[in-house]
Amino acid sequence: MIDNAVAKLVRYAEEKGLIQPEDHVWAVNTLLDALRLDSYEEQPLDGSPIDLPAVLTELMDDAHARGVLANDSVVYRDLFDTALMGRLTPPPREVIAKFRALYAEYPRKATDWYYKFSQDTNYIRRDRIAKDMQWKAPTKYGELDITINLSKPEKDPKAIAAARDLPASAYPKCQLCRENEGYAGRLNHPARQNHRVVPVTVDGKPWFLQYSPYVYYNEHCIVFNAAHTPMKIDRACFRKLLDFISQFPHYFVGSNADLPIVGGSILAHDHFQGGHYEFAMAKAPVETPLAFPGFDDIRAGVVKWPMSVLRLTGADKERLVALADKILTAWRGYTDEAAMIFAETDGVPHNTITPIARRRGEDFELDLVLRNNLTTPEHPLGLYHPHAELHHIKKENIGLIEVMGLAVLPARLKTELAAVADALVTGRDLRADELTASHADWAEGFAPRYTITAENVMDVLQKEVGLVFAMVLEHAGVFERTEDGKAALLRFTESVG
Repeated sequence: MIDNAVAKLVRYAEEKGLIQPEDHVWAVNTLLDALRLDSYEEQPLDGSPIDLPAVLTELMDDAHARGVLANDSVVYRDLFDTALMGRLTPPPREVIAKFRALYAEYPRKATDWYYKFSQDTNYIRRDRIAKDMQWKAPTKYGELDITINLSKPEKDPKAIAAARDLPASAYPKCQLCRENEGYAGRLNHPARQNHRVVPVTVDGKPWFLQYSPYVYYNEHCIVFNAAHTPMKIDRACFRKLLDFISQFPHYFVGSNADLPIVGGSILAHDHFQGGHYEFAMAKAPVETPLAFPGFDDIRAGVVKWPMSVLRLTGADKERLVALADKILTAWRGYTDEAAMIFAETDGVPHNTITPIARRRGEDFELDLVLRNNLTTPEHPLGLYHPHAELHHIKKENIGLIEVMGLAVLPARLKTELAAVADALVTGRDLRADELTASHADWAEGFAPRYTITAENVMDVLQKEVGLVFAMVLEHAGVFERTEDGKAALLRFTESVG
């Protein structure tokens, strides 16, 4: 009976604090309006926990049966259930007031509440996040995080075709803009009626805080400029990062680089990513201490990491900013032909930095990851990008999250690795199946080192995927982890002066 599902959704909203008991009748009626129902009988409910995805599924199935939800594909269902949750999500002013009141008590109290709120509204879909495959892989750089991303639903062909026929729209300008808050969405843009953002001031300018709906790690947040302005790594960027962790000392925050190939997926809107998580890179030690003239108060060094990382630590934010800017300026113009580092070719710039900021007790810490987006005939996707022999596992750009030690791998690998596992156990020809053919060289290379059984095959594969990801990061490093590469890196740091 559909009245029972409506009653459950209203009860859920009350239990999660999205609405108050005084809102009960209004909440029922606003849901009836969205569902195009004109009658309702109050239902008694027992005290058992309410399964939100199951309730929403029941409501959508009924809406589809009655013709209210015309198309039953995931894109249309997402638009519809987000509209339902949006009816029960408090207005921005209430969310902001709650966040600020809690922040005044303790910053972490505010983010704890806001993170849970973003899940309770179903903006972060807990049921989908739970589908992601995740594990840790031991490597010489520490334990790397591996995730096979299954939480982004695949669009069906009909929805893709329908989206192609839509008139072009420039509203919102991108999926980060503040105008997404409360937006109903369309076939080619996600619904966000249940989305709320929190204003923050970063380096004296208006920014906003939100969480990523895909949550690749704990409290995966996005901090974005109120203005739709392109990303730029510069002195002001370092100031902004350090200012944010001054306000939220329990979070790290970092920025994707500002050039294609080595940058993120959204370069048109200035934004950072952060959260409450310690990545393998943050745990990695300094292996080569450095000294920069005039900055004796800053502890500096090369981090033991597959990519080329300079770490700066100190108590004075402005001093860190000054040294980071000095390093960035030197790197932007740095060429070392012997090391295949070119600042530009044919007027196209190549050098930039992926910066990450965190607190170390009372100190501030900046990791500066040197990046270069040079392409060559042998490596058309990028010389400092996963090379072709690793594309069977990771072909996509290496952005901030990967740089820190978390592999976000494509959903296809769930099926492909299962097929590889089966082939290794049964002895089937890896090259005879299109699911396993691209992995054949890799699997045939490591299989002789193990006694593979049905019980251990997935453990072996997960370990070997982690080793591939370590190689992916080595490929993305601009200075090789060899004696020659280390010498070339020191040539650069000495050039900073």
